[in-house]
Amino acid sequence: MSDIRSENKKHFNFELVHKDKNSNARAGIITTPHGEIETPIFMPVGTHGTVKALQPKVLKDHNIPIILSNTYHLEISPGSSLVKKAGGLHKFMGWDGPILTDSGGFQVFSLQNKSIKEEGAEFKLPSGNKILLSPESSIKIQQNLGSDIMMAFDECIPYPATEKYTANSIKRTHRWLERCVKAWDNPKQSLFGIIQGSTYNKYRKECVEEVCSHDLPGYAIGGVSVGEGPEWMEKIVKFTAPLMPENKPRYVMGVGNPEDLFMIWEHGIDMSDCIIPTKFARGGTVFTNRGKIRIGHKNYRRDFYPLEPNCDCYTCKNFTRSYVKHLFDSNEILGAILVTTHNIAFYVGLAKRARKAILENRFLEFKKEFLSSYQRKN
Repeated sequence: MSDIRSENKKHFNFELVHKDKNSNARAGIITTPHGEIETPIFMPVGTHGTVKALQPKVLKDHNIPIILSNTYHLEISPGSSLVKKAGGLHKFMGWDGPILTDSGGFQVFSLQNKSIKEEGAEFKLPSGNKILLSPESSIKIQQNLGSDIMMAFDECIPYPATEKYTANSIKRTHRWLERCVKAWDNPKQSLFGIIQGSTYNKYRKECVEEVCSHDLPGYAIGGVSVGEGPEWMEKIVKFTAPLMPENKPRYVMGVGNPEDLFMIWEHGIDMSDCIIPTKFARGGTVFTNRGKIRIGHKNYRRDFYPLEPNCDCYTCKNFTRSYVKHLFDSNEILGAILVTTHNIAFYVGLAKRARKAILENRFLEFKKEFLSSYQRKN
């Protein structure tokens, strides 16, 4: 096992570039076989091997450095063996940048028709067929996909959870992690461990100690954004992040409201992902520096300004609010495409602005300025 980690260091690296002098916010650079990622970073979600409504070219044109795809869903369709035959997920989907794959652990939380046992999690599909995800099969699927960063298979603990349930769950997750590490045999792919523990500090601490003892390339805080609310989320992140190794990337899974991004960045988190900007876009919700707007509102019928003035995304440089509203009113696919393009550009641009503020030791000032304007309309 030590050999795979040593070999992996030739292909994966994290450099901590700067820590903000007035907070725990930090800027870094992650190096992968498919390119560098400046942190903090927000990763657009491409569950099925595509960021919904966007061509890979649009992602490249807007300098999106990394996307996330999902192990469970890609195994259901088209199947990881087919993707491997096609040359891996990068080639299959026409994307040459870094890819992170979730392990399927979130589906252990989110899908109803499943049973959890020591071997893994068995899911019943709508067709009636069953699929078993185990630590070994999750890693095999991710290695077939050829992602740059693989996530260890775990149980994303629901909220609320009792102490007894949490204690038993994290013990099983730790046993699953050992099996994931044993199954990991491609040094060009990096394996991240996941820290669970629900809302209990003692179990979060126990998880950090156990998961980080494996000396993996990076670590994630899981089991947040599962219904616990922003106050509990911050308590968990604020307690857990300082316990994590400083010289490894820190990732909070599934967090995507701008307010929450500022919170996790302030506490030293480097990476995050969420479906919010793309899912909301398909419903006509536009993220701007002055808050969210619903483009279908009647006020935008004669509004000939861009979705957001001074935004340099393709949508804002070429189209008006009036036109985009018309597209949604007419149920035209282009409406979802244009708002998704803007929302993703907004999110990744926000992370870049946060990084710049960190490098200039003014992150808290930037946070205050942004939220005072953004929350005015929320």
